[in-house]
Amino acid sequence: MAGRLNGKVAIITGGTSGIGARTAELFVAEGARVVIAGRTVEKGTGLAEALGENVLFVQTDVSEETQIEAMVARTVEHFGQLDVLFNNAGVPGPNEPISHLSWEGYRTATDVLVGGVLMGMKHASRVMKRQGSGSIINCASVAGHRSGFGDHIYSAAKAAVIHVTRTVAMELGERGIRVNSISPGAILTPIFGKAMGMSTSDADSTVDKLNDAFSTHQPIPRAGQPEDIAQAALFLASAEATFVNGHDLTVDGGLIGGRGWSETAEGMRHIAKLLYEG
Repeated sequence: MAGRLNGKVAIITGGTSGIGARTAELFVAEGARVVIAGRTVEKGTGLAEALGENVLFVQTDVSEETQIEAMVARTVEHFGQLDVLFNNAGVPGPNEPISHLSWEGYRTATDVLVGGVLMGMKHASRVMKRQGSGSIINCASVAGHRSGFGDHIYSAAKAAVIHVTRTVAMELGERGIRVNSISPGAILTPIFGKAMGMSTSDADSTVDKLNDAFSTHQPIPRAGQPEDIAQAALFLASAEATFVNGHDLTVDGGLIGGRGWSETAEGMRHIAKLLYEG
């Protein structure tokens, strides 16, 4: 079904690679005019040029409110409206035990993961309230639902995103603005390399190395792809989701459902062996 976002204007933060880049491509294909926001100028301008005249790159660091405000203002100045905000920008948290966490590491991660989402909603909502409509989509994570899928700060930040999505949805829904979140599972993106201390370019080049490992994380036996999250964002941005508000859409192949059937069955066989042969 082509043209699901015809006439819409969308901002995608963290839009220069991974989930953000694929979402930008899909939104453009579905008729949207898109602002790609990110910190890497070369990648952002290159992607914008490749996607055509309906795409604008705006260099933005979402840890700075003034840059978020400028991003929204530039969008409205260039395209005349704002219908969709996908708060997708993310960074890994400090991969440290609780006894070694630093305040600087905490602030660096949460300024992007929580502050960027809050300030994005703040400035986008001011435009959307005047229009009486809009869709805000926040990128959360399965780490916000269960332990063991991220470091302490990242997990806490994503739990905050899931909950603040609900609280803001209760406010903005009254003004015709829907607010939802997406919780990706194990998706092949550069954030894992960055969490290991790699540079952006090195992290980009090593994504495919994770494919085999990620294929066994969940009942569906394949790694998650940026396409999976982009399609979820497309649904939440489209008219098909006009009665969806305050919802977290988990896209994880069943990862947080619990132990897999095969693992459980093997465990039961082991218990039976202990009971009958022990």
